[in-house]
Amino acid sequence: MDQFIINLLFVGGSFALYIGIAIWAKAGSTSDFYVASGGVHPITNGAAIGADWMSAASFISMAGLIAAGGYANSTFLMGWTGGYVLLAMLLAPYLRKFGKFTVPEFIGDRFYSKNARFVAVACLIVASVTYVIGQMAGAGVAFSRFLEVDSTTGLMIAAVVVFIYAVMGGMKGITYTQVAQYCVLIIAYTIPAVFISLQLTGNPLPPLGLFSTHVESGVPLLEKLDQVITDLGFRDYTADVDNKLNMVLFTLSLMIGTAGLPHVIIRFFTVPKVADARWSAGWALVFIALLYLTAPAVASMARLNLMTTIYPEGVDGQAIQYDERPQWIQEWEVTGLIQFNDKNSDGRIQFYNEGNADFAEEAASRGWEGNEFTYNNDILVLANPEIANLPGWVVGLIAAGGLAAALSTAAGLLLAISSAVSHDLIKGAFKPDISEKGELLAARISMAAAIVVATYLGANPPGFAAQVVALAFGIAAASLFPALMMGIFSKRVNNKGAIAGMLAGLGSTLVYIFIFLGWFFIPGTNNLANTPDNWLLGISPLSFGAVGAMINFAVAFAVSNATEEPPVEIQELVESVRYPRGAGGATGH
Repeated sequence: MDQFIINLLFVGGSFALYIGIAIWAKAGSTSDFYVASGGVHPITNGAAIGADWMSAASFISMAGLIAAGGYANSTFLMGWTGGYVLLAMLLAPYLRKFGKFTVPEFIGDRFYSKNARFVAVACLIVASVTYVIGQMAGAGVAFSRFLEVDSTTGLMIAAVVVFIYAVMGGMKGITYTQVAQYCVLIIAYTIPAVFISLQLTGNPLPPLGLFSTHVESGVPLLEKLDQVITDLGFRDYTADVDNKLNMVLFTLSLMIGTAGLPHVIIRFFTVPKVADARWSAGWALVFIALLYLTAPAVASMARLNLMTTIYPEGVDGQAIQYDERPQWIQEWEVTGLIQFNDKNSDGRIQFYNEGNADFAEEAASRGWEGNEFTYNNDILVLANPEIANLPGWVVGLIAAGGLAAALSTAAGLLLAISSAVSHDLIKGAFKPDISEKGELLAARISMAAAIVVATYLGANPPGFAAQVVALAFGIAAASLFPALMMGIFSKRVNNKGAIAGMLAGLGSTLVYIFIFLGWFFIPGTNNLANTPDNWLLGISPLSFGAVGAMINFAVAFAVSNATEEPPVEIQELVESVRYPRGAGGATGH
């Protein structure tokens, strides 16, 4: 059967499943739309959190970044995993006890201020829109290859599918859709990894295969990979990181940004009680670990397979002729995500690190006049089965999995945005007497508007999927996480301190990001080139969220200590939230 037909069957079948679930679980009330009426089972919620968590960045882009950067990019794994632990231990149970619909609602009530609630809405929307750009960009990459369309068309298809099941189903529909998406994406991620691990190492468990012997060469897999890429002028795959400060800050930014992102936090509002929130966290960690333990192996094996595809006789032999390139390269070239430029007109694909001055003499002696092969990091996981010559049904499966990962997180983010607009802005400020039917309509309209904005920005993302997501985590780290932590654990921080802190953290982080990546991510508007030479103290824009969080904490405590204490009833509220026994139902009050 033709590969395109196989892809259509897998992708079309999964989409039919998602839309069918959304119709079955259509939200009929605001409680259904925002928190699935608070009746989701912890295991079900854990699987939904896993799907929400494992976005296009985790499924598509993370392994690609690790493949490109090796140990240096393991920060993505450490930051996101550590952040989940922070979220489960320090925030989820307490927020569940508070018993409200949204994160801004908690901040508004805890800091007894509508202005604090509005600032939290602004922070939430900026972080969530930035995050959803990465998801839509990842979905566009997957669609462009597997449905054989250009990336813009792929993006439009993704937007339509998300619109149908997210706008219709709300949290209730999204929850059960995400359970199905988790099943699709984890099967799609692990089955190719098992096949490839068996091919390269003879070990069926990819995490163990990573540290096993490479069958063909008889040396450890990582040693073989290091040898291949260093012989072509690339940095050691297992090399240490030069800038430890940037690495620590980036990991910290991902950790606290994870704990501050609202689309996962609101999942803990969907269970009946606090104990269920803790169990949801435990189950989610199990589901997440299945992918995160596999990702480093997928990255390493994909990088090795790519290099041996281009240099089938070894790096000392001739590179493959362009006319004899595999079918998968030809098909990815159509998307524009793989490009070849025959600089020395020899008809062969030279792929090496032309920026390595120490390797320049070796390259010149072989008649090479520059690197001729470029690829988008986001394609590696999706192309992995094709690179390894796996059966067509495996390729179709990973197509469905990549799209499930992107769409599941996009739906969660869009729900967070729509609930902030409809519940926190419209009902909370502009029209408190709005009917439930009117609020539900407003939520759906705001979600539709968010999809349009995300689709537009996803067509011109400011980086690879995981890099764009890292920016979103930095924004959440600098704005929402400190406010949530101080709201739960400090009775002294008042409304003035919380507002000043959020504005200072968000403002400083956005300015630093825009200076290097363009104002409002518009290409060509950046003030400085995004290179280590220009970074303040060597801190990259992706890492600045941790600095922004420190600024937020410092400003909030300084302003609070210079002004009056919070009212006694607010201090008593903080005291009661700290002991998460029992929980109020999420309500519209």
